[in-house]
Amino acid sequence: MKQRNRQDRGAVATRLTIVGACALLCALLVGAAVALAADESSSPAPSDKVVLRIGTTQDVDNLNPFVGYSTAAYEVYHLNYDFLVGYSAEDTLPRPELATSWEVSDDGLEWTFELRKGVTWHDGEPFTADDVAFTYNYNIENELSAYGQYVNNITKVTAVDEDTVKFELAKPKANMLRCAVPIVPEHIWSKVPGEKAGNDYQNTPPIIGTGPFQVVEAKKAEYIRLVANKDYWGGAPKVDEVVIEVYQNQDTMTMDLKSGAIDVAYGVPVAQFNALKNEPGIQADAATQKYFTQITMNVYDDPASLGSPVLKDVEFRRAISWAVDKEKMVATCWGGYAQVGDSILTPTVDYYWTPPEEIRFGYDLEKAKTLLDEAGYTDGDGDGIREDKKGKPIKLRLWTRSESPEQQRAGKLFAGSLQEIGIDVELTVMNDGTISDGLYNYKGDTYAPDFDLYIWGWGEYADPDYILGVMTTGQIEMWNDSCYSDPRYDELYEQQAAEMDPEKRAEQVQQLQQLFYEAAPYSVLCYPNALIAYNTSKWEGWVRYPSDNGMVVMSNDNIDSYLKVAPKTAETATSESSSSTPIIIVVVVAVVVAIIVAAVVAGRRRGREVEE
Repeated sequence: MKQRNRQDRGAVATRLTIVGACALLCALLVGAAVALAADESSSPAPSDKVVLRIGTTQDVDNLNPFVGYSTAAYEVYHLNYDFLVGYSAEDTLPRPELATSWEVSDDGLEWTFELRKGVTWHDGEPFTADDVAFTYNYNIENELSAYGQYVNNITKVTAVDEDTVKFELAKPKANMLRCAVPIVPEHIWSKVPGEKAGNDYQNTPPIIGTGPFQVVEAKKAEYIRLVANKDYWGGAPKVDEVVIEVYQNQDTMTMDLKSGAIDVAYGVPVAQFNALKNEPGIQADAATQKYFTQITMNVYDDPASLGSPVLKDVEFRRAISWAVDKEKMVATCWGGYAQVGDSILTPTVDYYWTPPEEIRFGYDLEKAKTLLDEAGYTDGDGDGIREDKKGKPIKLRLWTRSESPEQQRAGKLFAGSLQEIGIDVELTVMNDGTISDGLYNYKGDTYAPDFDLYIWGWGEYADPDYILGVMTTGQIEMWNDSCYSDPRYDELYEQQAAEMDPEKRAEQVQQLQQLFYEAAPYSVLCYPNALIAYNTSKWEGWVRYPSDNGMVVMSNDNIDSYLKVAPKTAETATSESSSSTPIIIVVVVAVVVAIIVAAVVAGRRRGREVEE
């Protein structure tokens, strides 16, 4: 009997211990839920730094705005510097930026811009018309290639007074309001020789501009940090900092978005993108962008070229253009998030041209073989590899970018097709810098591009003049990566650049697209969507450019998201069901624990009654 009494007391003590522990667990869980809800619904305290973090696999290749080429670089330039005239997110039309208004003379040879008053540079120096005049004259006098198309036909820029600047032109300028030239401070850049500005000058942080943000720190292949310009003429940004984080792996970037380590992921892989579309609190957009992906062929007709000689032959280029399976590339390499491409203008730009069926390159390996035979590139010895006209086996180097899995997959498909038509291929994956080294290779002082084929892409601006100008003879050794040259093309380009009648210009622009297409220095593969995902549970104020289905960041043209995005307020966050989810989950757990406790106690009571 005593033994049984001891057991009863032990059972009671055990029950009390279990109940007490479970009660404590419930209290902790409910407390955690309350804390978690507070964390989810509250914006940072005023003393806290509000940081917007953007992930991308593309590095800012150079902080010098006169030599950079990457999308990330041009995004940073527009955050740090203002344009004279910007772009509206609503309709992509020109809108005032540093200029508030403008007028043009009847003959189109003189433009006058009125500038904003009271604007200062990041270092506190006043911004004036002298800075605008300096920027444009600096580009013109030093023949800086980055903005060559934008300063074309501008002969002189003069500061009329502190708030007025006048442009004098040799010819009317159709893209005058589309000149995306970063305005730089004269008191900084006047100390930099123009030759260095266009070559090896290192623009080290902190970088002085008038933009809404200032680059204050940069680490190659890791990150760029920008701080908000609280005195910005357009109003202070709602975030304190923007950090652009560079990833080596797209999957890692996407995981960091889901975990909250970053707020935007630009360049999400297709498989991850499809999953993100169902992720609570994340918006995944297959956004429209002014961008095309192409196979570039080295057509440089100069003895110094280190590219394969067969690519100088337009008949050879046309033949292998029939070996590009664009439909399959869009479906498998881009997962359907792209449109089959033809022209070097995208469908988002005015005067886009579609080739008629009678001249359009399709996918037909038998036709490719026939055209190669007719052009004299046959397999004379029967080993499966075609020879050039000197009897030498043809072998082409094909490069794809390590930064783009989609382009790598496209390269594999193209290489397979080339091998099927008897062209030996060496396929290599390289980073952007190494590809650029081949493109801008020199032997001493002589330009000697050292590549055959590579796959990359071009982003373009709202006016067609920019990308059309890239293909002119004068841009060889600069933006003209295929080294294409045709006097007819150059002449027609100059005509459209000065044509102020939209209908006449449209006809000229479409002729230019056809000339380039038939010469086949590029095979434009597709117009890919930008797969971008961003956090909507913690942030509000995202702005798409263009507004219907555009990008919230990395458009280069428009920076409204950076100005307007902000942490959600407590009222906004608590109004969403997602913010109450943690409480619901934890309270349910607490209830379940309580039920288990009750069951345990009842079970023990029944057991004792049976024993007695």
